[in-house]
Amino acid sequence: MKTHQFEVIVVGAGGAGLMAGLYASKTAKTAVISKLYPTRSHTGAAQGGIGAALGNEEEDRTEWHTYDTVKGSDYLGDQDAIEFMCEEAPGIVYELEHMGLPFSRTAEGRIAQRPFGGHTNNETGVPVRRACYAADRTGHMILQTLYQQCVKNNVTFFDEFQVLDMIVVNGKAAGVVTIELATGELHVFHAKAVIFATGGYGRVWEITTNAYANTGDGIAITLRHGIPAEDMEFFQFHPTGIYKMGILITEGVRGEGGVLINDKGERFMAKEEYAPHVKDLASRDVVSRAMYLEMKNGLGIGGKRYLYLDVRPETVNKYAALDGRTNPDGTPYTVTADDILSRLPDIIDFCKTYLGVDPVVDPMPVQPTAHYAMGGIPTNVKGEVVIDKKNTVMPGVYAAGETSCVSVHGSNRLGTNSLLDLVVFGKQAGVNAAEYARGTDFQPLPADPAGPAREQLARLRNSSGAERISTIGTEMKAVMFDHVGVFRTEAGMTEAVEKIRELKERFKHIRLDDRGTVFNMELLNAWELGNLLDIAEVTAVSALTRRESRGAHARDDYPERNDKKWMKHTLAWLQEDGVKLDYKPVTFTKYEPKVRVY
Repeated sequence: MKTHQFEVIVVGAGGAGLMAGLYASKTAKTAVISKLYPTRSHTGAAQGGIGAALGNEEEDRTEWHTYDTVKGSDYLGDQDAIEFMCEEAPGIVYELEHMGLPFSRTAEGRIAQRPFGGHTNNETGVPVRRACYAADRTGHMILQTLYQQCVKNNVTFFDEFQVLDMIVVNGKAAGVVTIELATGELHVFHAKAVIFATGGYGRVWEITTNAYANTGDGIAITLRHGIPAEDMEFFQFHPTGIYKMGILITEGVRGEGGVLINDKGERFMAKEEYAPHVKDLASRDVVSRAMYLEMKNGLGIGGKRYLYLDVRPETVNKYAALDGRTNPDGTPYTVTADDILSRLPDIIDFCKTYLGVDPVVDPMPVQPTAHYAMGGIPTNVKGEVVIDKKNTVMPGVYAAGETSCVSVHGSNRLGTNSLLDLVVFGKQAGVNAAEYARGTDFQPLPADPAGPAREQLARLRNSSGAERISTIGTEMKAVMFDHVGVFRTEAGMTEAVEKIRELKERFKHIRLDDRGTVFNMELLNAWELGNLLDIAEVTAVSALTRRESRGAHARDDYPERNDKKWMKHTLAWLQEDGVKLDYKPVTFTKYEPKVRVY
């Protein structure tokens, strides 16, 4: 066992982790630990843009961005946190620009902006250009830029180290325990402050945009230390994933004028029952449910479970004319094949590679896909982890990005707000963790700080049952996709909870073939599956208990939003005998709940 000492440890090297590491390193000795090489983190898959009311192409205001985010959250977002994020947005985008991020540009050289679902001019109700973008590689560019800045600032990186446990002494963070993938050795990282930035947990579902590594490690580790998870029932299904594969087709396609088409050739989002005003640029929960209903009603393409996303120039231009869409200078909005190729190069490449479809010539087959966690480790706007409904802070523990829940997304996240969330609150976590570290001493380590992690691995290695992790994982993903997906019912979720508990029992009787130490990925996959099973149980129980429909949580048996009973955040603790739930109030400032109209 090797021991290292840093004032601040960041777990995860995506956008939130790199932002936290960068800002912590300005005043504290900082290390970033990642199970991946940093530029392979899932932030790199974010395509369409980062939201900020710059007003570079038309009038926009931070209060409009704030209200759109509150409304998009179905009023479950904490409004003080949302106001903070949206007010910080313009400054932090310019900060990224000054770091060297190569944003796409207007003819005048300003940061280019495009429309995105749910972002509107609050006075006219029409979509507003708020998404700052770098072609369709915005997340990739953020990741590269922040990594370069961290290297420049002498942040220490430990790549291909899997964090297994958090060390807690006297109720305070004292570090983490990791395994080095290349050797199988355990490493203890002694720290004053620990920041979790481990991303989401989309691998709980069968069809997902999420990378293979998104297994909810930070949430699972903190759950095992008595920290609750907040609002886990709210998981966003992105409307447009590549059919059967789930690979993301950015909302930026619809921002550029692409439309969704059913088997009859109808632009169904314009129907009165869906979103007749903003149509294809409604928020993701609205579009996903509309797609599900179209397919349920037999209007999937050829009767199958997919629809078309059409960005062919002739289609875009036809509907732009019908909608009266114009450029910022008032001229009619039109696109050419070259425009589509220049603005969506990765999307074109993905579709050609995986589908054999050229989107400039043919429509793309798409279906809703598990995309983003609104819930996670509870935090305040400083990135500090809170452990109860009184928002009691756990000293030295921080979280940022998709693994956290501030809550700025409430029950449904607007497109572009994920990248904004991770840079705004990644920065806050880094600054505040470093400040905390300056004012405190290292906690003394236990006699064997790696003991619990070593026992976890030993149980997995030495299990002599007959169960295979691939079988358990497949069954978990199927039951979660079928019953805790776009639409939910009491009976289906009850079945899911029972199935997950059965799978957790079977997980105790797995058998691994690889007994080695060097890059033993079977062992690490088994450990990750344990995380996913814990998170699946918490998610399913939280969803089963919330008897209403709100945002991404849509129930056939309770189709209405119930503000009187359910305007509150769920807190879930994982205990030996199951999941314990409690609730805390939503923070309101000036926006009272209304029925969302699209």
